[in-house]
Amino acid sequence: MAFSSVLKIADVDDFINPSQECVKPIIAKLNKLDKVKLKLTGIYVLNTIGIGNYQALGIETSNQLPYYITLKYNPSSESEKVKISLNDCLACSGCITSTESVLISKQSKEEFYAVLEKNRKLQEIHQESEMKTIIVSISPQSRAALALKYNLEINQINKMLAATFKEILGVAYVFDTTFARDFSLIESQREFIGRYCNDSQCTLPILVSACPGWICYAEKIHGKFILPYLSTVKSPQQIMGSLIKDYFANQINKRPGDIYHVTVMPCYDKKLEASRNDFYDETLKSADVDCVLTSGEVIEIFDEKGYIAVNERHENLDKPFLSLSETNEIVTHDGGGSGGYLEHVFKSAVSEVFRIKMQKLDYKIVRNKDFKEVALTIDGHPVLRGAIVYGFRNIQNIVQKIKRGKCPYHYIEIMACPGGCLNGGGQPRPDSNTNLRHHAIKLEECYNSVRKRKPNENSLVQKLYKDWLDGADSYKINEKQYFLWALLA
Repeated sequence: MAFSSVLKIADVDDFINPSQECVKPIIAKLNKLDKVKLKLTGIYVLNTIGIGNYQALGIETSNQLPYYITLKYNPSSESEKVKISLNDCLACSGCITSTESVLISKQSKEEFYAVLEKNRKLQEIHQESEMKTIIVSISPQSRAALALKYNLEINQINKMLAATFKEILGVAYVFDTTFARDFSLIESQREFIGRYCNDSQCTLPILVSACPGWICYAEKIHGKFILPYLSTVKSPQQIMGSLIKDYFANQINKRPGDIYHVTVMPCYDKKLEASRNDFYDETLKSADVDCVLTSGEVIEIFDEKGYIAVNERHENLDKPFLSLSETNEIVTHDGGGSGGYLEHVFKSAVSEVFRIKMQKLDYKIVRNKDFKEVALTIDGHPVLRGAIVYGFRNIQNIVQKIKRGKCPYHYIEIMACPGGCLNGGGQPRPDSNTNLRHHAIKLEECYNSVRKRKPNENSLVQKLYKDWLDGADSYKINEKQYFLWALLA
């Protein structure tokens, strides 16, 4: 059953706080009446004619919300309990950030504790060969949030994280996912330039696919129409999973299933991404990422288990996946706290296609601070246009432009959360006495306090292209780096 095209997202809260309940618990709460009319104030998806024990008789729509759906009770299909699986979830209103609404058993600190405890018991009975090699990969957005929380500089928080995870919790390796983002940005650059130079045969604009909340919405709301526009490049989290479970597993002589890979992310929806069947190898019985912890959950772990205050003798994050400058300082990418996809791809395309060096992008605010555009103009005509689009209200507008054939952009960096990944739902929230705007500015300053480097300048990435992937044009690129998003609805 499809909704009318006039329906708009009007009250979605963009993953920050739950503003509306999932459609399934709403249905579960209905009394066994012959008929019932529901008032829906947000957008919901009915992927079957019948929902639970109720058959949809009709939907009353208008140009404005709310709209109404009439349901008839069907006792023959009665079930005891309504359950929401990850494949059911649309990430539509923020309920995924609420542990009361959705429990993801394998994506929690309790599961992380269980693996740590099992390792401890195996060590006590001298069965070290059965222990999991636990690896933690930390995103730069989470690192910045934790540095701000503990009032530390980036290099200091790196040492604190490495020492605490290893010495207190028993983790074997602690890595930085900036390294994986190098791969993601380079492949995004290659993908876009390939499509742009063959635009008569390829679909434009390319929509960045690193945000699982946006992908979930795109797949299940817009389906096959929007899929051809999605970038086929994996997110940094999942590329890191490939690096750990394939390349690094071989380096330390471990099978993928012997490694328990944990990522620390700013977003609860990364749990959804890691849990997708697409990222699970049935043959090896191993997922790219076994557990996702949010920045807030890491703080809870440190509160419960303790942490090691930083000092100079503590080791740093582990190599080889550590992005360092020539002076041994941690580095990141240009383009803001969501990965810098538009920044890198746009500059690279301007350089490679038009042979123009562009040091700085001049962004123009379109609707609000979360909708910005940039353009390259030659002889008075825009020849290349890109946009940053954050938050579902802006996303809805850009999708409608694409559907009407009136989207002027060639490349769009899309993220579900307003403010992008730095403002993800899994980040620690300031206390009630803290000015939110001031906190956001300080977080961005902390994130940008490290040196910038182009991903192409990472010599180890170039080495892995050769040693791991048999060259940048190898078929293994498709095998290891790419993932074409599948329609789940």
